[in-house]
Amino acid sequence: MSVDISKFNPFDPATMQCPFPHYAKMREDAPVMEIPGMGIKLVTRHDLVMQALRDPQTYSSQFGSSGMPLPAEIRKRFEEVYAEGFPRVSTMLTADQPDHTRYRRLVSRAFHPKVVAELEPTVREITVRLIESWIDEGQIEFVTEFGVPLPVRVIAKALNVPDDRLDDFKRWSDDSIAGIGTNISIDERIQAEYGVNEFQHYFAEQINKRRTEPQNDILTNLLNATIEDDDPEVSDKRQLDMPEMLSIIQQLLVAGNETTTKMLTEMIRLLAENPDQWRKVKEDPSRVERIVEETLRMSTPTQGMWRMVTADTELGGYPLKKGDRLIIVFSSANRDENLFSDPDVFDPDRDNLRDHLAFGKGIHFCLGAQLSRLEGKVALEELSKRLDTITLPDSNKYEYFPSFMLRGLTSLDLEFTPAGVKA
Repeated sequence: MSVDISKFNPFDPATMQCPFPHYAKMREDAPVMEIPGMGIKLVTRHDLVMQALRDPQTYSSQFGSSGMPLPAEIRKRFEEVYAEGFPRVSTMLTADQPDHTRYRRLVSRAFHPKVVAELEPTVREITVRLIESWIDEGQIEFVTEFGVPLPVRVIAKALNVPDDRLDDFKRWSDDSIAGIGTNISIDERIQAEYGVNEFQHYFAEQINKRRTEPQNDILTNLLNATIEDDDPEVSDKRQLDMPEMLSIIQQLLVAGNETTTKMLTEMIRLLAENPDQWRKVKEDPSRVERIVEETLRMSTPTQGMWRMVTADTELGGYPLKKGDRLIIVFSSANRDENLFSDPDVFDPDRDNLRDHLAFGKGIHFCLGAQLSRLEGKVALEELSKRLDTITLPDSNKYEYFPSFMLRGLTSLDLEFTPAGVKA
């Protein structure tokens, strides 16, 4: 496919549907390239993305909520909305050291790998219940029937959200990402911020309840998380305050379901398009984790992340000025032919599966990576056990959400035969 990167527009609908030919051309001709007329540079080559990730002092994560400045009159409208909620504060995703180190220490204690591992029976129970609810139908719309409800219910369970608030929970998650990499109107962004306020008030009430009625959940863990007195890397040893906890919960909410939904949907599409891989995983369930990793590489639900340049420097020979805005493009790095042979081919047998950057790298490595991998693993184990064949009917349009930062299918029609039933 021939593309002209001199006219690259990340908001172009056709580009958002399939940006990979553009990224391949950038990697070859301009791996650090300014988007025409937007004052933003894209970093697309794997080695340069890694260089930026390894230098958080020069490439700051303090980029705000969207990375783009707003006119004063519009900023005032947002401030009026914010005044009705709790202060929006920068925590893990949008914080630099040493603040980031403090947040990471506190959240790691609340979201310990042991806590995630203990969720496996819950993940499996939810997965099986979902499959059994539609297995006799022979066809489903995968996103609404499985891709969304599995991760939403899992992270809701982890945050102790009751079933009767699941619809609100999903809506708050959608509101949290409404303006990320999209071209929606200011009014739509404002409306989404009202939803975030609603989210904040709900969880603030829940956290306050934990002060007198502690429970075995992440909210209680966040409330009680402390830093060791002798920790030499953290001078500010305060416990998390309410705005900080709400910011962290919001990030867990989004990372815990939006990106996993997109990964699960892409995984089933890739397996349906590669029936040999579906057959192999049915015959050999030990391949599940390799398929999850290759799906993460190819799908990369979080396509990229903002960075701000803090001092004049150069990246791969390309000069950068203090104040430059960058997007480090994980999805391009994950298809870099210098690291991954035949990068556009779904190949779970490649040797360097774990070199992908779907969860980032360095100090900002995704805290929810273990949970996302667990959900992918359990989902594929149970789907491959219970479904014999999977096919994609002609009704599919394969449309992706209109965002250049969070990429996932809006829907996916799936036809299947249950295991033990003749097609």
